[in-house]
Amino acid sequence: MTTKITVLVENSAGERTLMSEHGLSFWIEDEKHKILFDTGQSDILLDNASVLGIDLKDTEAVVLSHGHYDHTGGLHNILEMAPAAKVYLHPEALKPKYSCSGPGFGHNIGMPAQTVQMVRRRESGSVIQTDRPTEILPGMTVTGPVKRVTDFEQVSGPFFRDAEGKEPDPLVDDQALFFESARGIVVVLGCAHAGVVNTLRYISELSGANEFYALMGGMHLGNASEERITKTIDTLRSFKVARIGPCHCTGREAVRKISRAFPDGFFECSTGVQIEF
Repeated sequence: MTTKITVLVENSAGERTLMSEHGLSFWIEDEKHKILFDTGQSDILLDNASVLGIDLKDTEAVVLSHGHYDHTGGLHNILEMAPAAKVYLHPEALKPKYSCSGPGFGHNIGMPAQTVQMVRRRESGSVIQTDRPTEILPGMTVTGPVKRVTDFEQVSGPFFRDAEGKEPDPLVDDQALFFESARGIVVVLGCAHAGVVNTLRYISELSGANEFYALMGGMHLGNASEERITKTIDTLRSFKVARIGPCHCTGREAVRKISRAFPDGFFECSTGVQIEF
């Protein structure tokens, strides 16, 4: 069975007919199922989906990597278009989230309030809390909270649970999706706030796999030290990642180094890109 992933929203767009924004959304489909992983920050996923010939009314499930606005902003549109779609999220994704540049200088970066209310009002059974590894389809799993074991990966960024910047947000809602393909496991990331290495190690533990066929999504290495980027690349090599598409929050320097480290497996992951597994 072939699984196709289409990048609906990303920071850049490969075609003039498509729009981009600081956000992320992947459309994942096979012959039987249609899944949306994240929803970008606005309604541009609707226009991009129309251009790409994707009917979002067919959405069977929505998986949210975490509760930041650039991954959840389009969710209310999807819930209106596909009311029967199930939503998979960690309960912390619905909690307040702020970015603070200093004491008292916080601004809201969480899920839009109207969307939070829509999710909370949904019928029992239509919202699945992923506080542990959760299989959403046969062979397709959401990790739930990622175990954090490395000494060089910390949640980087001014993230807090309050506008005053007093309570740091450990982003325990950060999660990834992975599935079996004919050539091996494919991993889809939102922002990997828990760390790319932590995420891969955890998926290896869950799946028993020592190698990964593909890795794509945001890797949150924009402000990472050279040491962290190097150790991340070393781990990707140790897991023999064959195809890799870093995007969104990965950062230009990290993308450049990853592309050089994987010249045969690197691929662009901008809006409109379609990859078949």
